[in-house]
Amino acid sequence: MGRSLREIAEAVEVRLQGDGNLQVAGVANIGAASKNDLVFVEDEKYLLRALQSGAGAVIAGEFATGSTGKPLLISSHPKLTFARAARFLKDESREGREAGIHATAVVNSSARLAMRVLVEELAVIAEDAEIGAGSRIGAGSVIGAGVKIGRDSEIYPKVAIYAGTTLGDRVIVHAGAVLGSDGFGYVRDAKSGRYEKFPQAGRLVIEDDVEIGANTTIDRGALDETRIGQGTKIDNLVHIGHNCRIGQNVVIAAQTGLSGSIVIENDVVLGGQVGIGEHARIEQGVMLGGQGGVLPNKVLRGKGVAFWGTPAQPLRQYLKQLAALARLGKKR
Repeated sequence: MGRSLREIAEAVEVRLQGDGNLQVAGVANIGAASKNDLVFVEDEKYLLRALQSGAGAVIAGEFATGSTGKPLLISSHPKLTFARAARFLKDESREGREAGIHATAVVNSSARLAMRVLVEELAVIAEDAEIGAGSRIGAGSVIGAGVKIGRDSEIYPKVAIYAGTTLGDRVIVHAGAVLGSDGFGYVRDAKSGRYEKFPQAGRLVIEDDVEIGANTTIDRGALDETRIGQGTKIDNLVHIGHNCRIGQNVVIAAQTGLSGSIVIENDVVLGGQVGIGEHARIEQGVMLGGQGGVLPNKVLRGKGVAFWGTPAQPLRQYLKQLAALARLGKKR
């Protein structure tokens, strides 16, 4: 299995230099590459090493133009081209895999599975679920009643998707994730001191091209919906509470926790172990550093502005405060 360099160059829209008929099946780093692999270099000082490696071909910047020794894909952004080439080769290998339902899987008769769907061992697909063409349901996963999953999505083993959840096309959900579970909503009875569960009757919508990391949990809405925008990437061990609205192309690193009813606008970046209180709003393009904390109902704004600390402040202001504290400590 593999694709010619010419096909790859056309797919990722870069310039080919050398033998376009060379077949490539995968990607690798320079030290481990074989003749069937693509490698990439972003810096000219590593080009010779790549050209002398075992790789079949090299993705490189304009600095490689005219170099000999291997076929080249010339790109203005080699790392991005490498990622796109890897995706193109992976999609090609998926097209050739055998679809079908494993004998140990349980698929309700009312579920609707499109062409080229693969359902692995011990998976369960409940009534009225819909699985789009080319999608895979991993071993031991549970797809609840009325769940809709789009085309070419990858649901890895032991994922639980609660009833009524919707996933778009090309969504990737890694092992152990739980999507659409009840939010943490309770009402306290002042007389008895007991907590009564508030209805969690909303839904969860995951848009196209979202990737969700292992053991991440995303709650359904309480009465409305939780929504994850197109192209957003969520790391492992992240929790997103009910009624949150996450915009497009947001990046959320591991162990981040979001309370309920938070709005994260497009292109926001959240570092690891960030904590955000309920009803807060993070406006477009904000970057919040690792272990940053945002208090409930607060707003962070400033496209391209980096925030840090708890409560989160613009990075320059936070560093000034740290320096002032250090000076005070020396005086004591």
